[in-house]
Amino acid sequence: MIRNSKNMTPLQRTPSRTPDRNRRPPIVGRRQQFQRGRGGPRRAQKTFTVGPRQPIPVAFQGQRAPAVLKGAEGKVVITVLGGLEEVGRNMTMIEYVPTTGNPDILIIDMGLQFPEEDTPGIDYIIPNITCLKGREKFIRGVVITHGHYDHIGAIPYLSPRLGDPPIFGLPLTCAIIKKRQDDFQNAPLNLHVVSIDDVLTLGNFVVELIHINHNIPDSSAIVVRTPCGTIVHTGDWKFDYTPADEKPADFAKIARIGIEGIAVLMGDSTNAGQPGQQMSEKEIGKSIRHIIATAPGRVIIGTFSSLLSRIDQVIRYAQELGKKVAIDGYSMRINVEIIQQLGYTKILPGTLIDVSQVDDFPKNKIIIMCTGAQGEDRAVLMRIANGEHRHLEIASDDTVIFSSSVIPGNERTVQRLKDTLFRKGAEVIHYQMMDVHAGGHAKNEDIKLMLSLAKPKYYFPIEGNHSFLRMNAKVAAEIGYQKERLIIADNGQAVDLVMTENGPEATVTNRKVPTDYVMVDGLGVGDVSQIVLRDRQVLAADGMIVVIATIEKRTGKLIGSPDIISRGFVYMKENKELIEETRSRVKKMIHDQDGKSAADENYIKNRIRDGVGQFLFQKTERRPMILPVVIEI
Repeated sequence: MIRNSKNMTPLQRTPSRTPDRNRRPPIVGRRQQFQRGRGGPRRAQKTFTVGPRQPIPVAFQGQRAPAVLKGAEGKVVITVLGGLEEVGRNMTMIEYVPTTGNPDILIIDMGLQFPEEDTPGIDYIIPNITCLKGREKFIRGVVITHGHYDHIGAIPYLSPRLGDPPIFGLPLTCAIIKKRQDDFQNAPLNLHVVSIDDVLTLGNFVVELIHINHNIPDSSAIVVRTPCGTIVHTGDWKFDYTPADEKPADFAKIARIGIEGIAVLMGDSTNAGQPGQQMSEKEIGKSIRHIIATAPGRVIIGTFSSLLSRIDQVIRYAQELGKKVAIDGYSMRINVEIIQQLGYTKILPGTLIDVSQVDDFPKNKIIIMCTGAQGEDRAVLMRIANGEHRHLEIASDDTVIFSSSVIPGNERTVQRLKDTLFRKGAEVIHYQMMDVHAGGHAKNEDIKLMLSLAKPKYYFPIEGNHSFLRMNAKVAAEIGYQKERLIIADNGQAVDLVMTENGPEATVTNRKVPTDYVMVDGLGVGDVSQIVLRDRQVLAADGMIVVIATIEKRTGKLIGSPDIISRGFVYMKENKELIEETRSRVKKMIHDQDGKSAADENYIKNRIRDGVGQFLFQKTERRPMILPVVIEI
């Protein structure tokens, strides 16, 4: 299937799979000659072909791709299933709907969203794929932009439900996906490692990748050539002219595809509201290196486990300065192992030590890299600060670096963590004090440069809350994009792209597909509804009262006195008068049935729920959840 698999590392190889010929033809590797730009050298490229392919005038056989495919019948529908109303849950569906025949569907990314304050108890939130039910056989492929969980995290949950379509990604991306799949102990994925120069023919789509910068290696923008024009999806990106561990973005390829003609550019909005250009990783590295070199004791660096560019920089500085690095946090350790095996970092023997060995070396020779810079309860940095770590405890000469920005909503927990570290005498440094973190997303000057290079006919802001999308569109308007050339859509809202005599034309329609939250709670996927969440919110806000009444089944008379249990509402020993008054009210409700059948259990429950709820609100102005339990004997 992929002819160069024998040259891959074990993490790059994926198990060979017997294709379901009734569902789609096998993936076929073949070589073509491709002219890279005018007058450029000819180079061999590997092309993957998936699914029934209709004749379309995209050949890449010794010629440049046409800017548009004139005279194409049918339309292309772009539907973002997640990522237009939140940060995370990124998933985009591109569908070619011909005038006759079956559609072709391409998916870009399949990410998760982390829970928020209004989703108590939830582990993850994933995209809703109801609109794809019954159409799984038309999915020609899933192309992944990079290896962050907000772009790959939903794959273990959704891929089996989508018929296990082929998934394509660069080496590091595929290695992280494969490791996550192994952790879930799921069946192997239909996973394919590609290179940045490969071309994929997926039904009526021809897909290329463009190297871009982010804060994880192997990040790419996705170019999708369709019968109705070219669509470019940037993924998460920034322009870094001096990146730490990779080349700058492929400006030439962006410009070439822009000259050929881009119908729609779908662009990251995460940092669109911030002025200027994103800071380079090299600049961040200088600040971190200075801290490491001059710190009197240990240096503890908290960051994201997926911020591999930063982790690699720290390891290189440690080697230059003759220091040891202990990495703590399961996901961070796994990611470092992956980049080692793929050759993305070179770690000298003896540089990495186990966290249990830190006391075996002088304090000023130790660097600890760990997770938990967002103040997560059970993450490593929080356990160190609270004195709950098996091997590490904060000392007065420690320097703690928060090498990440604060995710909105985490401000309070991060501040509490910093306060704890300060109380224990540590020196705490964060990005607002020194340049110890550079974001991975484009600021507004970067976006202007991207638009100037790509020159799309339409600009479609994606990846962010609605306000982020609006700010991104405002940046485009500043360099001359008219309102009718800016696409602002909601999750699930279809955008039609058709070919006309004047080229591709895009329209935001009123058609919508379901995109409500699908929540993962433990082993359950989608079994937690909004009603369950509402109950959890009520319990968290006002607690609950359980009223247990035993009645005689034949007569409906109350036997004994009702039991009352309070959880999260009032402390019963300190509110005996309120509890006794509530008990008396329940007795009266059961005895006085207003002519209703005394043995009608549902009527009794409703009467207790309404009566007790009204009484407690009058007494406390709180609305606890009332759970009546009626036992008939």
